[in-house]
Amino acid sequence: MASKKITCPRCKQWVQMTLYATQYRCVCGHVITTCSAAAETQRETSIHCHGDHKRERHSLRRWFGRCFQTKESSSNNSSSTCSSSRNSFKQSYTGTGTGTGTLMSLTSSSSEEPVPSGSRPNKRALLCGVTYKQHKYKLKGTYNDVKNMENLLTKTFGFPANCIRILSEDDPRELERIPTKKNIENSLKWLVEGCQRGDSLVFYFSGHGLRQPDFKDDELDGFDETICPVDFMKEGMILDNDINETIVWPLEEGVTLHAIVDACHSGTILDLEHVYDRKLNAWKDNSPPSHARKSTKGGLAISLSACEDDKMAADTTAFAGKSMNGAMTYILTETVRNKTDITYGVLLDEMVTYIKKINSERWTNSRFLRTVLRHKTIQEPMLSSSERFDVNSKKFVL
Repeated sequence: MASKKITCPRCKQWVQMTLYATQYRCVCGHVITTCSAAAETQRETSIHCHGDHKRERHSLRRWFGRCFQTKESSSNNSSSTCSSSRNSFKQSYTGTGTGTGTLMSLTSSSSEEPVPSGSRPNKRALLCGVTYKQHKYKLKGTYNDVKNMENLLTKTFGFPANCIRILSEDDPRELERIPTKKNIENSLKWLVEGCQRGDSLVFYFSGHGLRQPDFKDDELDGFDETICPVDFMKEGMILDNDINETIVWPLEEGVTLHAIVDACHSGTILDLEHVYDRKLNAWKDNSPPSHARKSTKGGLAISLSACEDDKMAADTTAFAGKSMNGAMTYILTETVRNKTDITYGVLLDEMVTYIKKINSERWTNSRFLRTVLRHKTIQEPMLSSSERFDVNSKKFVL
């Protein structure tokens, strides 16, 4: 059946309806009344062209006009999200929040069902895959990592595709979808904005991670962990302190956040107060010596990282022929797909068993080590949390 696209006058989101329909209820609840098909088509074309150029010019001004930001200024900006109203959660879902653009997916779908009036999504995810295409330190597996995570969220855990925001370098013309420092910071705010009881939030990052000396005495090892946006050589890295303030502090009681970070030095990238020691089957205290706040507002934050703070993560072609993947991401997604009813303890055991099996083969197959592991040993994942829980009884659910 012929169809047409129009914009909702309230939330500005594009909606699709049959050509001769005169009324349609948008996901924000607003009832749209349309004119004739010819008049609406003409209006749509005018708005679409003007909007695209306007957004592009605005993005360029913001991107090239901004100056270097210090760690302190980033912290102040991120902490301002704690006072966001609950209603903005629904606004961001329909594209009118403070995030950097509409919700997006690697595989866009024109057949998404509209959310019934009066309802709101309780699942939201931010997926960042940074390839650093124009640099010597480029990565080849981050696109596949994001795609695997998106499939896991939508097909296994029921995340609506339009509740997943993806930042990648696939289309350089989409300036607000590029994983720059500013876009990632804005999207982190979007992720937790207006969160309330029953919400399940996911932050995923695949890219480079580094560490730098800690000058605030809030790290037991004396180093801050960081993630590297595509423009980190110019704009700087995003520190664990800032990530903690932005997406951990605002978590209300009943909200659960999972951070899955496939990067080097990512062990305590959320600066959570409890780190799980799998060998001792016990939680260790990771509270900052400075007694700085690292806690939520009653919610639960859980982080699963590719390696410990002083270790390196690995990409590999061992799992999908010639395709490169982040080792932790691939093992995690495959394990959970095959065993959906799995506890955190079993998940860690399964992943470690898989990793040990691969690493052991390097001693008997030098070609495997040379071409698959690229001279890197796959590290064991690390679990941390804002509060202690029984890993052998709590189910892994996103």
